[in-house]
Amino acid sequence: MTGNLKNRIVLSAGLLSYMLLFFLRIPLSRVIGDEGAALFAPAFELYLLTTLVISFGMSRALSGIIRYRVKRERFRNARKAFRTAFLMNLFLGGMMAFFCLFLSGWIADVLILEPLSRMAILAAVPAIFLAAPLGTFRGYFSGYGMNVIVAHSQYIEKLSMMIGAVLAGKAFLTYGKKVAALKHLDAHAYAYGALGAVLGVMLSQIVAILHLLLCYVIYAGALKGRPGQDSSRRAETRFELQRLLVVNLVPPAVIAVLSNMFMLMDQRFFNYDLNVTGQGELRMAQWGCYYGKLVPLLGMGAAFSCLFIHGHIGKIGSAYEREEYRNMRERIGKAMKNASIAAFPTAIFMAAMAKPIAACCYGKATAQISVLADWIRKGAALIVLFAFCFLFGQLLYQLHFVRELFLTAAAAFVIHLLFAWVLLRKMQMGMDGMLCALILFFGIYMVCAFLFLNRRIKYRADWLAGIAFPFAAAAVSGVAVYLIVIALTDMAGNVLTILIALFAGLFFYIFLLMLLRVIGEAELHEIPLGFLFILLGRSIGIL
Repeated sequence: MTGNLKNRIVLSAGLLSYMLLFFLRIPLSRVIGDEGAALFAPAFELYLLTTLVISFGMSRALSGIIRYRVKRERFRNARKAFRTAFLMNLFLGGMMAFFCLFLSGWIADVLILEPLSRMAILAAVPAIFLAAPLGTFRGYFSGYGMNVIVAHSQYIEKLSMMIGAVLAGKAFLTYGKKVAALKHLDAHAYAYGALGAVLGVMLSQIVAILHLLLCYVIYAGALKGRPGQDSSRRAETRFELQRLLVVNLVPPAVIAVLSNMFMLMDQRFFNYDLNVTGQGELRMAQWGCYYGKLVPLLGMGAAFSCLFIHGHIGKIGSAYEREEYRNMRERIGKAMKNASIAAFPTAIFMAAMAKPIAACCYGKATAQISVLADWIRKGAALIVLFAFCFLFGQLLYQLHFVRELFLTAAAAFVIHLLFAWVLLRKMQMGMDGMLCALILFFGIYMVCAFLFLNRRIKYRADWLAGIAFPFAAAAVSGVAVYLIVIALTDMAGNVLTILIALFAGLFFYIFLLMLLRVIGEAELHEIPLGFLFILLGRSIGIL
């Protein structure tokens, strides 16, 4: 049992570190304020977009190239691929850092319409450059099958990012308050807080690189292969390896950027709308609340749901490669059912507990609690949509339908931009319009990805047991959670209310899934305290 847990922690390192990345924003926004979070947002999004190319993209490309050569004992070519990728990625990272350095004023003033964010964008320049060696080292270790080291580096990076960003943000905010007092402009304090938070991100990159460098020194001898056992027929040229890296890097990197660039563009649309309607003084506080509190809550819920899907994706890809199409379709059905079982209750329970959750994020600010709770209820559907987008998108990639995945991401992004402009500029819906446009983005993404997938593999979904029954069970349980929240919030407090409502809601939900025959003993054995539900089900005759 312990070994299985460790394996899951390693295999799910990407999603778990993604959750930590979202969680970081909540304490950070409480330290540097919503205004500081709004100034931190463009710098952090630029950092994320560039790391999708030079860290995530290069890591996956290099990993596949090295793995192929190591399996065939072509160790010299594997080492040459690493050195080639290292220099190539340093060049790419340097170019992107150069772009952000010299265009920081244009990005802040014109692209984002947030002039005070320039300091944070400048602070992101070294973090962007450091992402290059970080991604290359991860691809190197992954190619040699040492995914434990890669997982550890991801956890070390995200944990040090949480600590560094919060502490540095607080320290620089204190200094910024002195600057703000001299200039008689409070916004300068938040700008310095955002600057410190981004410097904390940069420090986390240094910590992660030092960890991987130490591992490289320790394992360097073992990873070179045994002397005299290299079976390379010829030495591959740098040009050949560079071409191979580009071919494997560009498609997933472009898709990843199209799938994640909406947040940067949304801030621009939102700032422009509030400026032209005479509400420019509110834009930082509103966007900071949205980016620093709402998006992290929904993002953590979505990433949690994806944990129940992640283990099936590789097995589906393997079945497809072996042409075991019946097994592949069965596993897709299980993955869809798991997505429903996890995502529906997460979204519905979060909407039902919106007010106490908002209070835990905001403290005692009554007006802000009501606003955030309303946004949580309206945006909870994003959890379900993201989970299915993740499933279908990953399947398209695993099954090598890259062209279809690119068309999906491009169509969703373009339609999102059009509707965001219409809803904000023409209909002046404000944050509600932003949420509607975001729901449309993931809705289009999910539908297009499913249609492309269905067209290529002729999959027929089990809509009752896979979708309808989990939704019905989650909806009924959500009503129970909502009633408990109403009854207990004033008496028990927010934290205790959340715990009691969550425990009761999960009990009702699992019981209803058993009653509807969505899950059986095999699934119950895999959940904590599942044996109690097995005993209950047997005693009343539903198992």
